[in-house]
Amino acid sequence: MIQTGIGGAPVTQLYVADRIYNVTVRFPKGSRDGPEALGNLLMTSSSGARIPLSQLAHIHAATGESTITHENSHRQLTVRLDYTDRDLLSYYQEAQAKVAQNVHFDKTKYHLEWAGQFENQERAQARMLLVFGLVVGLMAIILYAGFGKLRQALLILGVVPLAALGGLIALHVTGNTINVATGVGFIALFGVAVQNGIIMVSNINRVRLQGVALMEAVLAGALERFRPVLMTATVASVGMLPAALATGVGTDVQRGLATVVVGGLIVATLLTLFILPAFYFALERWIERRKGVIKAPDGR
Repeated sequence: MIQTGIGGAPVTQLYVADRIYNVTVRFPKGSRDGPEALGNLLMTSSSGARIPLSQLAHIHAATGESTITHENSHRQLTVRLDYTDRDLLSYYQEAQAKVAQNVHFDKTKYHLEWAGQFENQERAQARMLLVFGLVVGLMAIILYAGFGKLRQALLILGVVPLAALGGLIALHVTGNTINVATGVGFIALFGVAVQNGIIMVSNINRVRLQGVALMEAVLAGALERFRPVLMTATVASVGMLPAALATGVGTDVQRGLATVVVGGLIVATLLTLFILPAFYFALERWIERRKGVIKAPDGR
């Protein structure tokens, strides 16, 4: 009676030409809208007596499966998790740890498998790390070929980690998370930061080739390139600022990328203008002392 009057099981079939249609009969809504209404349904016994269904079965509301799915001949139950205001991988790792700690089951009968967007992000981040390594390696080779000195190539590449620190600080302040889009922003940031470093170091080298002493060459070269480096960073930052401040629908990707570039360039520019010349001076003076070009104050 339940299968027929509520579940919609066919009671007969209707033949129309060469087609067959199932005929179903359902109870009125008032007779099937709750356990009490179902209990009042009357069953007919073999002797013709009318017996309420509540005297033959215990009827109650409970939560159960709405759909039973299968995969590879095994029943499958999917549990969806949604997250907000944090990065996907850390959420996944925390959820995985809590399930492993609090959910216990017979592993010979049940199999737990994690799937979803994090798989795509893990693959994308693995590729991003590979691309990042190739980019840094290629920049080191090009810089060494251009300057002919490994120390100066490494000095210019030193702006990369500090620029990354500026990008990470910007992400933390704005509440954005590290993802593929911000990874692309970091690569773009490194390119601009290294370009400014090349401008600064190459100009100091040019002044030194004119026979100017080390200290004067560093001061003059840094002063000459102060405005070009500042303008390069300012134009890039101001151009990315509207995207970094955008809050409309669909701006998640561009906002993270632009935030990294704007925040990272602020730190990288300060480093290039003030710290990089100081490191250049200290490094070159140490090299000259080792070669005996100048003497240290103690006479060595």
